[in-house]
Amino acid sequence: MDKNALYLFNIGENAEAYRALGAHLSKEGELEGWRFTVYAPNAKKISVVGDFNDWNESALPMKKDSETGCWEAFAPDIWCGQKYKYRITGADGKTVYKADPFAFRAEMRPGTASVIHGLPSYEWTDGAYLEKRQNESQFNRAINIYEAHLGSWKKERSLPELTDELIDYCAEMGYTHIELLPVSEFPLDDSWGYQTLGYYAVSARYGTPEQLMAFIDRAHSRNIGVILDWVPAHFVKDEAGLIRFDGSPLFESRDPLRAEMPQWGTLLFDYGKSEVRSFLISNAVFWLKLFHADGLRVDAVSCMLYHDFGREKWRPNIHGGNTNLEAVEFLKQLNIVTHRECPGCLIVAEESTAFAHITKPVHEGGLGFDYKWNMGFMNDTLYYIEKDPVYRKYHHDKLTFPMSYAYAEQYVLPFSHDEVVHGKHSLIGRMHGSYEQQFEQLRLLFAYQFAHPGKKLNFMGSEFGQFIEWDFKRELDWFLLDYPAHRDMHDFSRALNHFYLENPCLHREDTGFFGFRWLSVDDNENSVIAFARRDGKSRLIFIANFTPAPHEAYRVPLDEITGAPVTLKCVFSTHGRELTVRARKVRKGERYVELPLYPYEAAFYKY
Repeated sequence: MDKNALYLFNIGENAEAYRALGAHLSKEGELEGWRFTVYAPNAKKISVVGDFNDWNESALPMKKDSETGCWEAFAPDIWCGQKYKYRITGADGKTVYKADPFAFRAEMRPGTASVIHGLPSYEWTDGAYLEKRQNESQFNRAINIYEAHLGSWKKERSLPELTDELIDYCAEMGYTHIELLPVSEFPLDDSWGYQTLGYYAVSARYGTPEQLMAFIDRAHSRNIGVILDWVPAHFVKDEAGLIRFDGSPLFESRDPLRAEMPQWGTLLFDYGKSEVRSFLISNAVFWLKLFHADGLRVDAVSCMLYHDFGREKWRPNIHGGNTNLEAVEFLKQLNIVTHRECPGCLIVAEESTAFAHITKPVHEGGLGFDYKWNMGFMNDTLYYIEKDPVYRKYHHDKLTFPMSYAYAEQYVLPFSHDEVVHGKHSLIGRMHGSYEQQFEQLRLLFAYQFAHPGKKLNFMGSEFGQFIEWDFKRELDWFLLDYPAHRDMHDFSRALNHFYLENPCLHREDTGFFGFRWLSVDDNENSVIAFARRDGKSRLIFIANFTPAPHEAYRVPLDEITGAPVTLKCVFSTHGRELTVRARKVRKGERYVELPLYPYEAAFYKY
């Protein structure tokens, strides 16, 4: 037993607790075997049961260390791949069988046993990639994320089968990152991985830990980062999991008003407990350091920050407010430790409220995240695009308002899986008009997203205009690529992705108003907007027409124009046009350009 590591675990300062707890190959004298260590301070009795001892409750009893609250046992003649659990007689007198919270592999559902597996290891080939990642500014680079669910991108595919196909697809399409919905073990398919059972185990649905490592290594060889969806807010109530682990509320709060998450049927972590902080922060470091993941998308941060999130009954903090003060301190510690241990990683908050300074550094009073999902942009934009074009002029502020806070945080602009499920329709299914007009407006939506300040994220299937909502039980409708409209949409998405990569002014100045200037902001009657993006070396004008009405010569003022002749060239259009336009002088020092606009067209002009 590593007393120092367990002491640090007890005080909330162990960032690699997975090296001390769980099942590890070890030696006791001359005997080689497996050492089991589990934190369960209030248990009355624990034994390790598994395939190796015929699940005999008396074959491998554990001994408790009263100083650390951990129990330990050692046994030879155990092999990788054998299943096991902890048989725990808890403080409440009940006996339950628990999966190992630090197990590196898990049994295939519906089984819930842990599986003997050493600390995952792999012969990495991505040293140059990681060095570049560490030395490169994440804020000025292009970030275009393809969000994917491993179980339904292509059905009946494991990690080895998906590795080359998915990564090559993303490289060809021009994505910079793949974001995977949760890959940790979870019991219920319907949760998509957001109700976790085994925090340190790659789900048996997808493969082994080493196969996920190979996936990430292969992605890095194509210069693609991998972000993992991570769920530190809540956990399942399944008996084999963390619930009342030692017969008492160990990972959850003792206060039901602080422990229960009724809308999800789960339990919330108690961040005031130092061992919980060590467990979760070690888990984040586990995926980032051992698996070389490029980042974590932290799910349900709002649920963590507020005691009243999703609950009618709740208990205020010591000041009478609704902020979870312990969660605030946990998130600060999480971001400090992960950035220290894993330089160059991205920690992204899925946070839907106006909680201040999510992405401000901790030493400046913030929470220390690198990015926050811009849920305001997503909600406003989709609210607007769903309107019949006749009525869009009454909601023009939905397009312009997001710029009023565009630089309040470091943002990712997400059209994620949450926007194409539960009756919300697919993105293309939200559009009004004819079949052809639906595709025109989907191209328009994506062009606007890519022109707007902020990094980009889109969910799989949207890139080729899948009409049905996402169904995790079946693969994407890849057969749609046999139809011209969907094939053209797919080609457009690829072209837009590469256009974004090739034009630094669309991503190098995402952090301040220097990189943005409105040119036409209040033309609600025509439902047209225009703005300039710039980075000091290059400049693009973006113009978008959100109605089916064409414009032969839409006047756009040009800023900071000298007396020299100015010519604008259309370098990218949702309608594929090629056009060169000459600027005209209005009066001394001012110029304008008259640009033609097709129905539902967005275009980029360079000058």
